[in-house]
Amino acid sequence: MKKDLKKDYSTVTEDHFPEKIELKIGEQKLEYLKRRWSEGDWTRIGLRYGENPGQEAAMYELVSGSPGEGYAKAGMPLVSGIQDADIIQAGKRPSMNNLTDVDSALNILRHFEEPTAIIIKHNNPSGVASRATVREAYTEANLSDSIAAFGGVAVFNRKIDHATAEEISRNYLEVVCAPDYDSDAAELLKRKKNLRIIRMERINRLKDFSLTRHLDIKPLIDGGLMLQQSARMSISKAEDFLAAKAEHAGRLHEVQRKPTQAEYEDLLFAWKVQQGVTSNSVIFVKNKATVAIGTGEQDRVGVAKIAAFKAYEKYAARLSLEKHKMPYWLLNDEGKKKQIDLEVEQQKGNLINSVMASDGFFPFPDTVEVAAKYGVTAIVQPGGSIRDYESIEACNRHGMAMVFTGQRAFRH
Repeated sequence: MKKDLKKDYSTVTEDHFPEKIELKIGEQKLEYLKRRWSEGDWTRIGLRYGENPGQEAAMYELVSGSPGEGYAKAGMPLVSGIQDADIIQAGKRPSMNNLTDVDSALNILRHFEEPTAIIIKHNNPSGVASRATVREAYTEANLSDSIAAFGGVAVFNRKIDHATAEEISRNYLEVVCAPDYDSDAAELLKRKKNLRIIRMERINRLKDFSLTRHLDIKPLIDGGLMLQQSARMSISKAEDFLAAKAEHAGRLHEVQRKPTQAEYEDLLFAWKVQQGVTSNSVIFVKNKATVAIGTGEQDRVGVAKIAAFKAYEKYAARLSLEKHKMPYWLLNDEGKKKQIDLEVEQQKGNLINSVMASDGFFPFPDTVEVAAKYGVTAIVQPGGSIRDYESIEACNRHGMAMVFTGQRAFRH
């Protein structure tokens, strides 16, 4: 009998994890309770399945204890604290991937105070934007990568109003999460029957989490565990950036041009987004919105080239939607496509006058050369390479600004 693969994604995999788990680290005892929900025909159920159908999974809330000073503690739940009343609409019942994507968005969103929208896909942001209103932020985040946004998870740090709900409803999303919803906005979103709509009031207090660490636990295939502190971003304002300078052969090399105020704002924006992107990664940002995000590559210059390639593709998709109200790949008019292609090439995928962020230092100046080729004007990177002087001199040749953070942002 032929297997119906579609049913795998709607079949619930029951888990056999205990209702309560305890973890003792030295004298610190942490207690966790399994999170379950009741909604509609569901009664006290947990996650639909793990990363894939057939994998058991459970989510636990920390209800007692803390790993230590400066860590998240009991009574500060975000995703693990989602209760029945917070699920405005459950759709197909949340899976592990849905909720870890929400958590990944919060990991970035905690660093932003102005209205910001993040669209997450496969644990990485596809588009992030800050604007005067949450509607404008969502529109920009979506247009920065409308291709990857399909089936994504959108998370906001402001209440969703009717105008924003109208924009959201034009796309297919798996999850929408916000601190609250206007009643007419919620009713509009409910028309998407499979959409999970989550209210998370504590998003309004995300600033409390900007410097808070959590216990990061990685399981190994032999049953062992790796424990670490989560990362803490050391850059919160433009003044925190370090001047890009390095000594070599008795000579001090310094970047000659400092960033403009607008570049500083984009560099800070880019570094905030960088905290939630899988390494090796490179991000292009322009006017407080991502242009392209390169993730999970093995070499630095390679991920920069891939991100630039993505920028061209995503910008063509954006222009097609803005000019012709349809995806580029559905545009049958060759004349219109050629016009879009010409504009994409002229604007270099919208990379001209953008900034670049890198989660790790540049071992060679080749990444700077890639950035210069596409019209990038400023770069932020950790610094610390023995060849920093080469990257600095490359920036000077191209009239580019560059700053260091003194802290890398690897995420695996």
